[in-house]
Amino acid sequence: MRELTYLEAIREALHDEMTRDPRVFLLGEDIAGYGGVYKATDGFVDAFGADRVVDTPISENAIIGAATGAAIMGMRPIAEIQFADFIACAFDPLVNMASTIHYRWGQPVPLVVRMPAGATWAGAGPFHSQSMEAWFAQVPGLKIVMPHTPADAKGLLLAAIRDPNPVLFLEQKYLYRRLKGPVPEGDYTVPLGQAAIARPGRDATVIAYGTMAHKALEAAALVAADDIDVEVIDLRTIVPWDREAVLASVAKTGRALVVYEAHRTAGFGAEIAAEIAEAAFTDLDAPVQRLAGLDTPIPAHPMLEAAYLPDEHAIAAALRALVAW
Repeated sequence: MRELTYLEAIREALHDEMTRDPRVFLLGEDIAGYGGVYKATDGFVDAFGADRVVDTPISENAIIGAATGAAIMGMRPIAEIQFADFIACAFDPLVNMASTIHYRWGQPVPLVVRMPAGATWAGAGPFHSQSMEAWFAQVPGLKIVMPHTPADAKGLLLAAIRDPNPVLFLEQKYLYRRLKGPVPEGDYTVPLGQAAIARPGRDATVIAYGTMAHKALEAAALVAADDIDVEVIDLRTIVPWDREAVLASVAKTGRALVVYEAHRTAGFGAEIAAEIAEAAFTDLDAPVQRLAGLDTPIPAHPMLEAAYLPDEHAIAAALRALVAW
């Protein structure tokens, strides 16, 4: 199996699905001639034409509004928000319109919103580094995907494009060119709502997603030197999330650490921790623990940003304390 970067896997999924399905088209800021900020759509306008790779004005509200209308009319739009932080400008059409249409009159809304999300560990600052999955996790009608591996990035994106519901596809900027892995050739999908056991273990369970799943695996390798065997659950999908896989793992290990990059207070990891405490209380040998970003804006400096975010060493320290409890 060939290896691709996280970004290459996303590019391949977009290209393959646009080739397969003429209803699929892209719209967003600077995605055509410029190829997007991260070059995810570089060369696509030459391959598919300006009517399927559409440069838009700098208006996230207009992008999501137009994409929602196109989805209602039977197209398969993929809207790119240049940085996930900018989605706040499109909150109304996404939360009050796209998410409610199927409930109101049974109309599918097959819309994918691609959003480069999360910190870069390079000091991009508070307007280009946020993780806002919790903003939308409380909105019925929206699905939320945050892949970790290149293979999952391709398979989940293909599944999201073919899903009849609006899907927020949060791509981890940190992983774009840093992470490379095997990716199957040809057409395949990864089911939404199905977690992966990224690493089996016996002593504690780490539940994570996106970049933090990558950091959790690095932490598991660190504590293995202390004879601590950690199971890492990569959620892959935030809404719906794989409650059964998480509870089964916690029942096996008796300990749970939830790691997420977003602010600690009211982050989506708090929902996971609450569910474990409620549904798996008798399986636990220690209190459920959370490790997350600080409740401050993300600093615009690499050293300060590194102090803000959980890394593999912080996760390893939390695991050692959890196992010793």
